[in-house]
Amino acid sequence: MAAPEADSLEALYGAFASMNMEGGWHRKFPALWPEPRRNFLPHVWRYAEVKPILDRAGRLVDTAQAERRNLTMFNPVGGNVYSTVRTIVAAYQMIRPGEVARAHRHTPNALRLILEGRGTYTVVDGSQVEMRPGDVLLTPNWAWHSHANGGGEDCYWMDFLDVPLVHLMEPMFYQPHPAGLEADVTELAEAPIAFRWEDTLTALDAEQARVGEDAPASVTLGPAQLDTIALRMMRIPAGVETASLRTTANNIFAVVRGNGTTEVDGQTLEWRFGDTVAIPAWRPFTHHAAEDAVLLQVTDEPVLAKLGWLRTETP
Repeated sequence: MAAPEADSLEALYGAFASMNMEGGWHRKFPALWPEPRRNFLPHVWRYAEVKPILDRAGRLVDTAQAERRNLTMFNPVGGNVYSTVRTIVAAYQMIRPGEVARAHRHTPNALRLILEGRGTYTVVDGSQVEMRPGDVLLTPNWAWHSHANGGGEDCYWMDFLDVPLVHLMEPMFYQPHPAGLEADVTELAEAPIAFRWEDTLTALDAEQARVGEDAPASVTLGPAQLDTIALRMMRIPAGVETASLRTTANNIFAVVRGNGTTEVDGQTLEWRFGDTVAIPAWRPFTHHAAEDAVLLQVTDEPVLAKLGWLRTETP
């Protein structure tokens, strides 16, 4: 086969291909596109199916094998083995009476929503706080945290972390506590990192009175916040549907109460207590409550807003 002429395009491509370079005028794959691609998929994980598996794991997997007994929800898009949506991972976790998960810290931000069980507490940077059903608790990045079950019931919750975002940006650090547990601990009835269910209901009642009984009511959990994740509790009265929304933010919704459906990009996802609904970026969605429902929204909006990339539409 004859060699390409020195001034031919073929010779030009050969000149820089071996240098790990590509000509912008003939890319194999585009670098820019008109709007966000549909990569990650809408999906729902059902707590009623997960709980028996956690119970089996509780019998078969002890704390010596896994102090944090959890089941990670990875999005079913091809090639993915970890992330629930692009920037956030969610998991179900269970701790049995008498079990202790030793302290560690990491750069990812984390939070948990308690589903069932009493008698469990978390310790975050020396503050010990009880975890009760409906509560949401924060673990900011690089904060020491442990948890233990001092009661008589198995305790179940959902974890949410920005680990996929940290994987992308690379600043992953993890450290077990050198002593196993923090020594100087203060037991607190209330703490800025703990959003109590009864307080959330009071805030939702006030917002419901403002917007009316036939409209969704939403409150932001705060003032304590994570840098990369925003949290809202949304109440949807029975028979009410939320306005259609499309956003560049990634969202996960956890069902705290009630049942209903989510229409996302033409797909219908049914949900009830404890279920997890993944809604990737730029997919139009709307919720419909079959009975009075409360959903926790976990979203990466703060990241998009900080970088000037947050867009929302009401198709």
